[in-house]
Amino acid sequence: MGTGDIPATHSLNIRAENLALIKSGAKTIEVRVGYPKIRRIAVGDTLWFRCGDVSVATRITGKVEYPDFESLLDNEDNFAIAGETMHRDELLAACRNIYPADKEALGVFALHLRLRLRHTAADQDGDDTPGAGS
Repeated sequence: MGTGDIPATHSLNIRAENLALIKSGAKTIEVRVGYPKIRRIAVGDTLWFRCGDVSVATRITGKVEYPDFESLLDNEDNFAIAGETMHRDELLAACRNIYPADKEALGVFALHLRLRLRHTAADQDGDDTPGAGS
């Protein structure tokens, strides 16, 4: 969790189709590379996903680091990452299209999510990331 065991609040921009999958409950794993802001996210933290003016609050229920996308896809539920829209090979290609090899080399994270059904505008104000949705 955040400093002093108080859950932190973070935000990430996301594509509209992935936000819709999170809202529907079909997407319960978000894949990101090991940027410092991703490394700061901890189990128990709140993570807001944003696309334009639409936001969805989730709680981090698990966080697993892998050396690369192939290892992640071998060990995680691929349908929990992309719903039933993509199979493993398509998902691997999509991840590598978003993140080139130098970014994948930072490490790859599976962020396990649960929708937060109750949240307030004050939750969004606790965003500890630099710049809204950066």
